[in-house]
Amino acid sequence: MCYSAQVEESFQRYVKQFGADIDIHQFVKLYAHRVEGSGARIPKAMDANFAHPEDSAQQSIAKLIEAFDASELSRLEQEVFKQRKRLADAERKLQTRTTKAASESKRIATSKVKWALSRIADIKRDELLPRDSRIFPGTYAPVMVIENGRRVIKPMRYQCRPQGKPAFYDRKYPGTYNARRDNLEGFWKGQFGHSHGIAIVNAFYENVSRHDLEGRELGDGEKAENVILEFRPKPEQDMLVACLWSHWQGKGEEDLLSFAAITDEPPAEIAAAGHDRCIIPIKPENIDAWLNPDAQNLAAMYAILDDRERPYYQHRKAA
Repeated sequence: MCYSAQVEESFQRYVKQFGADIDIHQFVKLYAHRVEGSGARIPKAMDANFAHPEDSAQQSIAKLIEAFDASELSRLEQEVFKQRKRLADAERKLQTRTTKAASESKRIATSKVKWALSRIADIKRDELLPRDSRIFPGTYAPVMVIENGRRVIKPMRYQCRPQGKPAFYDRKYPGTYNARRDNLEGFWKGQFGHSHGIAIVNAFYENVSRHDLEGRELGDGEKAENVILEFRPKPEQDMLVACLWSHWQGKGEEDLLSFAAITDEPPAEIAAAGHDRCIIPIKPENIDAWLNPDAQNLAAMYAILDDRERPYYQHRKAA
C-alpha cells in the first residue's frame, strides 16, 4: 500500500499546466478549522502557497497560518522548558544513584527536547525541503476534480471516509488511504464511477521486509525487519495518480473532503523489491475522461486504468 507520497503542492503548477481553478473557500475553511483545533495536518509546502497573498482570501489564510504557527511555537517552547526541567531532575538523581527510572526519564526527556527543537526549527524555517511536500495518511493534499465543468483543486485528507459511512470508519478501516482496484465495485462502489480525482505525485514510499527486499527467506530465529523504500519513476516525472474521493457530511460534524489513491498489482521491479501494490498514473490525454466518470460505463474507467503510464520505478532506502 502507498502509505506515503511526495506530492505537488504548488498551486501555480496546477493553474499553469492544467488550467485548474483553486477552490480558495475550501482552503480558508480548512485553515480556520485547524486554528480552532481540528487537528488537521497540513504540509509546510501547502502553507507556502500563501506566503505572498494576492487577495483578501489568501490574506485570511496567511493570517490563520501565522496564528497557528504562533500557537504551536508557544506550545513547543513550553514543552522544551518542561522536558529540560525533567532532564535536570533526572541528572541530579543519577549523580547520587543510578536507577532505571532516572535513566529512562533522562532518555525520554532528551528525546522530547530534541524533537520539539526540531519542530520549532521547521516552523521558523523559510526555505522548503523535499520532505515538506510529503504526505502520510491523515495529511491534507491538493486534489484535482471536475466541478461545474471546470478542473478545480480542493484540499483533501489522504484517507478517504466514504459518504454514508460513520466517522469511526477512520479507525475501523485505517487503510482507506488506498483503494484496491480489485475492490472498486465492492467497498468503493459509492465513489468508483462517481467521484474521481487526480493527485500529482513525484515519488511514493512503501514498507517492505528486509528479507523480501534481499530476495531470501527468513533465517532460523531471525525476525522480520521493516525497511522503508522510496520509489521514484525514471526518468523523473510527475505522475497523475488516479484517486477516488468523497464529500462526507455528518449530523453535527464538520464536512470532510478526503481521498484514496487507487492501487493495483505492481510492475516487476516493485515486486522484486518486496512490495505487492503500486499506484496507477494515468495518461494526460485521459484526465478529463477520468474526472468525468460514467457510472453506467465502468468498463471505460477500467480501460483508463489499464492504459496507464508505465515508468520504470527506481528504489532506494528512504532517508
